[in-house]
Amino acid sequence: MKILLTNDDGINAEGIRAFKIALRDIAEVTVVAPETEMSAVGHSITLSDPLRVREVRHNGEVFGLAVNGTPADCVKIAVRAILPEPPDMVVSGINHGQNVATNIIYSGTVSAATEGTILGIPSVAVSLASFTKTDFSVATDYAIRIIRKVAGQELPPDTLVNVNIPAVSAGEVKGIKVCRMGMSKFKEVFERRVDPRNREYFWQGGQMEFNPQDEETDIHWLSRNWVTVTPIHYDLTHYKLMESMLKWEING
Repeated sequence: MKILLTNDDGINAEGIRAFKIALRDIAEVTVVAPETEMSAVGHSITLSDPLRVREVRHNGEVFGLAVNGTPADCVKIAVRAILPEPPDMVVSGINHGQNVATNIIYSGTVSAATEGTILGIPSVAVSLASFTKTDFSVATDYAIRIIRKVAGQELPPDTLVNVNIPAVSAGEVKGIKVCRMGMSKFKEVFERRVDPRNREYFWQGGQMEFNPQDEETDIHWLSRNWVTVTPIHYDLTHYKLMESMLKWEING
């Protein structure tokens, strides 16, 4: 199996380093990832500036290719211009921080996998529910188990698989739960500050607001130490409302 590995934390992130080492046991891995951190850029792509690609080495060995663009750019340029043939799978991660509920709309990690899906390639996004944990052994073990399963199935053409792994020891993981995406939201807080030149600026932060009705969802199970697996598709049509709108007599 040939895997295109990317992320949104940047090519030098610890998560993608650990993931490449682990994935080499099951596949031929090519890394094409953003040159710098691109968290929360969503599915943005670069149109007005040129994309530049450079080789990145770790300990004297070629690790992968860095692109001065977004995660979606990395997948596009890898498939359309760099690789001699499309990969068997696009894998994005391992991301620092969970990508669950409505946060996936902002996620560069999920968007990279979505781009792979748009290009007709089975794709998986993987995130670890911690911004500080540096041991990715549990995450890679579960991610590879799920990737093996995905590789043996035929996904619908517009669907990717979103995986979130709790940041706990192997013994504390309850298991793997296939579940739907939650609807909890991130509540932003803007801290007002003043720079040394007396100019006002704002620093954005905040926290996840839990929806009490979000049972049986990714955010519900992840918080209870389950690995969550959610199939996601990019058809955003609200079909029930569309049926009602047909009765609105919009044309007069």
